[in-house]
Amino acid sequence: MTQQQPTVLVLMGGPDSEREVSLMSGTEVAAALRECGSYRVIEQVIDAPTTAELRAIADAAGANVIFPVLHGRWGEGGPLQDVLEQLGLAYVGSQPAAAALAMDKLATKQLLSRYGVPTPRAQRIGGDEPCRVSPPLVLKPIDDGSSVDLRICRNAAEVESCRAQLRRRRQTLMAEEYIAGRELTVGLVLGEPLPLIHIVPAASYYDYEAKYTREDTQYIINPDLPQRVTDECIRLAKLAYERVGCRDVARVDFMLDERGVWFLEINTMPGFTTHSLVPMAAAETGVPMPALCERLVEAARTRTDNSVTAKN
Repeated sequence: MTQQQPTVLVLMGGPDSEREVSLMSGTEVAAALRECGSYRVIEQVIDAPTTAELRAIADAAGANVIFPVLHGRWGEGGPLQDVLEQLGLAYVGSQPAAAALAMDKLATKQLLSRYGVPTPRAQRIGGDEPCRVSPPLVLKPIDDGSSVDLRICRNAAEVESCRAQLRRRRQTLMAEEYIAGRELTVGLVLGEPLPLIHIVPAASYYDYEAKYTREDTQYIINPDLPQRVTDECIRLAKLAYERVGCRDVARVDFMLDERGVWFLEINTMPGFTTHSLVPMAAAETGVPMPALCERLVEAARTRTDNSVTAKN
């Protein structure tokens, strides 16, 4: 008698500003898992279901593992992870506390700075609160991704103008010292670092279009950097992954200038689109997208098996 294949429920969508990115990522993950041939794969577009609603979805699918490919505050920043914990099913990705911490860029910077991680000076600003970070600076949401609503301000007038624009939809922002230099990123899979990628946008900075729609962004894998710089990026990426408490997969972003490496943020569910960096770096090591997704699903399944064994 043939053993039934485990069912992976791939969740995508969500209520966040990165919904469209999530739909692209989820579609790619589902296709990759089907290509593995080891799973029955069910795709489900969601908004912000309650625990009862998501339980009904999981039960209807007969899900053994959930792969939540959502980006943004609700889907990646803790609320969905809380629901998944209540379901008691295996799922890919970080647990609620780590997800919530990583989504708060300023809290993450403050934590990691206590461990000696260099990070640009930053301030949380809301309402008419004065900005104490001198321009040039970056204005960005504290708890969003994909460079949504990110602005680079070269002078005080631009700071005030951008704050006025963003105030209509953002109660608080983070003002961060602008670092002029090279943008580098390190992906981690099951705690192990992938090759560095140097991102070279054709636009003035790596914005939403450069990440997902433009074809002229350059991605240089294993860039020609001094070995000490490469080693430092990997060391800091692993330190960030461990101190934040990440699980399964993450991506850590840095800037490099003449002073050294600067930590920007860590993402606990990085993109899985055709333009995304973690799949790109994994492929460079000989791990194509189907094998990458399979590793993540099997890590989640193993955790569940070990949990059951421990209880028994």
